Amino acid sequence: MTGNRKFEIVADTELPGTPERVWEAVTKGTSAWMFPTDQWPDVKTVEEHPNHLVSRMEGPDGWFNQLEHVLEPLEGGRAKLHYVHSGIFADNWDEQYDGASKHTEFYLHTLGQYLRYFDGQPVVFTDVQAPAASRTPDGFIKLKEALGVEGAAAGTSIDVDVDGVGRLRGEVDFSNENFLGIRTSDTMYRFFGRNAFGAPVGMTVHEFGGSGESELTAKTWGAFLEQVYSSN
Repeated sequence: MTGNRKFEIVADTELPGTPERVWEAVTKGTSAWMFPTDQWPDVKTVEEHPNHLVSRMEGPDGWFNQLEHVLEPLEGGRAKLHYVHSGIFADNWDEQYDGASKHTEFYLHTLGQYLRYFDGQPVVFTDVQAPAASRTPDGFIKLKEALGVEGAAAGTSIDVDVDGVGRLRGEVDFSNENFLGIRTSDTMYRFFGRNAFGAPVGMTVHEFGGSGESELTAKTWGAFLEQVYSSN
């Protein structure tokens, strides 16, 4: 297959959890901070609990996708994570690399939020995609405006009424031009400005404590997103 190019995304961060807890989160608990990966056909080429894990998927023509986690214990129940995502992109290399590298920062931040505030709690995961009309250059700006958080930096407390969804009381825990994270007492909301990478705006909801209903969450947030972009 012509046009394939290898990539490597490297990140180093400290996390508020022991290597054992981080290992649990990146193997069995991905729904709590990223998305479910239990159906991935990956092979654990290295599995040295709780310090070194390499998960790899392979396909035709040399294609592969590999995640490596190297964990070291730190004082105070923390861990140092060395993370390497490598593989091959078949098409639109620059756009895919840009999107993947920026997603990495957001996902690892969200992993830290999960470990700090919700570690080990049962979670209900919901993925909601905005309509195709959200692909416009100002698609993510429109979402932030509709949520009433367009000027809110990370660390800002919020109390907003989301039309058709209800009241969100909590904190903006992440905010830049491509991503937004809102954390309440029992839920993490993750918003993805994938319009910058050629896709619709999306969001995930991670509801903790056993009270979430994915079907209802998808319906209410889906209706909100439809309304946000109905004027496009």
